[in-house]
Amino acid sequence: MTRYFKPGTPLAAACAAVLALAAGGVTAEDYPVRPVRLIIGFPPGGATDLVARIIAPKLGETLKQQVVIDNRAGANGTIGAEMAANATPDGYNLHLGTLGALVISPTITKVPYDPLKDFSTISMAVQLQNMFIVHPTVAAKSIPELITLAKLKPGTLNYASSGLGSPGHLAGELFKTIAKIDMVHIPYKGGGPALTDLVAGHTPIFVAVISTGVPPVKAGRAVALAVTGAKRSPALPDVPTVAETPGLKGYEASNWYGMLAPADTPKPVIDKLNKDLATVLKSADVRDALLARGIETMSSTPDEFTAYIKSETAKWDKVIRAANLKPN
Repeated sequence: MTRYFKPGTPLAAACAAVLALAAGGVTAEDYPVRPVRLIIGFPPGGATDLVARIIAPKLGETLKQQVVIDNRAGANGTIGAEMAANATPDGYNLHLGTLGALVISPTITKVPYDPLKDFSTISMAVQLQNMFIVHPTVAAKSIPELITLAKLKPGTLNYASSGLGSPGHLAGELFKTIAKIDMVHIPYKGGGPALTDLVAGHTPIFVAVISTGVPPVKAGRAVALAVTGAKRSPALPDVPTVAETPGLKGYEASNWYGMLAPADTPKPVIDKLNKDLATVLKSADVRDALLARGIETMSSTPDEFTAYIKSETAKWDKVIRAANLKPN
């Protein structure tokens, strides 16, 4: 039996929009007609998940459809990035990409996607610093004291990061190189698991993204030694930068996330998402919620985001080569 939908009804409009998408004739007005999936490459509890859960509800309000977070953790975010790169390019699969998955891991080793060719960039989203935090029992309450401790026990101090090739890993390796010390890197599957082990005393040092490190520091469960950016964070204004330590001038290792979609996602969808995400990032509630964790919002055009990925790749390639980093 053939069924017909009366023109002008909501159901008929929805069906027409879906058919337009299938035919490749999507317009910004057609999109979206169902929930949108936001893939992130880390487990709940870490910084990427935090940013996604602050942005997603507001973006859903703007799009007038729910934005559903899909955590696909592992391999420094590359598992989630691969899933996003291979997803259907229809606007219903988005990805909150990271410096680690888009720049660092592809520079260290071969990944199953091309960070530029396999994605349609939408916009930058946030910038954030890393920070060195330690368990309260560690006999170092500052970067100079950590350097002294590391030199007394070369090759015995462990430091955690959210994964091999993560921004925390690179920040730690750059620190080792400039400070001329030897510490052992312990990669985790995300910031959440690494923080759990640090608070429990299983890992003495964690180079965390600032949004992960601020809560335990303020709760007295961890001690902040320094932030890794060029300036102090408004979230922890009394915590110095690593570069303020004598002998470490010029040290800087910041982090960022941006929104992408699979390559060949229709341009009208990309343009709409770019405009709507910019509105979300400028909203006071989103901006203030992120800034409380030391995260600064920043939007861009798709082309600007693409150019930034290229520039960051060139920058971190030099650091990776100098540190002689290899895949485990």
